[in-house]
Amino acid sequence: MAPDGYAWWYVDGISDDGLRAITVIGFIGSVFSPYYGWAGRKRPHDHCSINVVLCGRGGRWAMTERGIDAVVQTADRFQVGPSALEWRDDALNIELDEVAVPHLTRLKGRIVLRPLAVTAIEARLDPDGAHVWRPFAPVARIDVEIDRPGWRWSGHGYFDANFGTRALEADFRNWTWARMPVEDGAMTVYDAMRRDGSRLELGLRFDREGRAEPHQAPAAAPLGRTFWALKRGMRADAGYRPRQEMAMLDVPFYSRSMVRTRIDGEETVGVHEHLDLDRFASPLLKPLLAFRMPRRTSRKI
Repeated sequence: MAPDGYAWWYVDGISDDGLRAITVIGFIGSVFSPYYGWAGRKRPHDHCSINVVLCGRGGRWAMTERGIDAVVQTADRFQVGPSALEWRDDALNIELDEVAVPHLTRLKGRIVLRPLAVTAIEARLDPDGAHVWRPFAPVARIDVEIDRPGWRWSGHGYFDANFGTRALEADFRNWTWARMPVEDGAMTVYDAMRRDGSRLELGLRFDREGRAEPHQAPAAAPLGRTFWALKRGMRADAGYRPRQEMAMLDVPFYSRSMVRTRIDGEETVGVHEHLDLDRFASPLLKPLLAFRMPRRTSRKI
């Protein structure tokens, strides 16, 4: 990995009853880490974390950054402190043992994501390939078992990864991403405004065997501003007004939501994110991020 590079592995799931959702992200050279930024974006493996967000009743947030002595990475396993993501038995197995902030309660449990198929898609998000997206499993089932009341459920899931050699804010002003389950598989949309003024508009539709084809999604419709006044949009059929079903994460520069929309005549509920990198680049945000994202410097796991 480049000295100032990054990688993250992203998993989300929505329960079959639509009442709960979860995201888990494993970071190397965490793109949102104030400590990585303050360190000059050097030694990415010294800035790793596994972020878990429980959304819905009993929701919690945990993201503890750890140094290189607490990181173990092999071809099949990525471990940061006591938590890990491991590919085993044709499934992604996630072991969680984190502390929620600011509640200081323990989040411990197990998640298994079983892809219906694994794709071979790799997409450049910028012309020179400094930022790459890999949608490993756009169609999957997920089983969640967290040691909290009501947090044993199954639902539809998703698994992808992003890799890069430069800071996101160096090359992008903002982006919107969404993944939506549909009857025959899933669709994804990536919309971004690059720093050079060019736009990324990438739509893909995946079947249940992992085959993908380009998809021209309809134009974006207003989704409604977040609590922090982020202006968002979501692709939707003409005349349809997409709406947020649940706020999954809402911070000054970033929003992740469960969103309902209609595309090509099919109504669906999936995961939508909007990232404002102009806001993120503000030095005023870094101390706030450090409050929500403690760093453990001990050599002990």
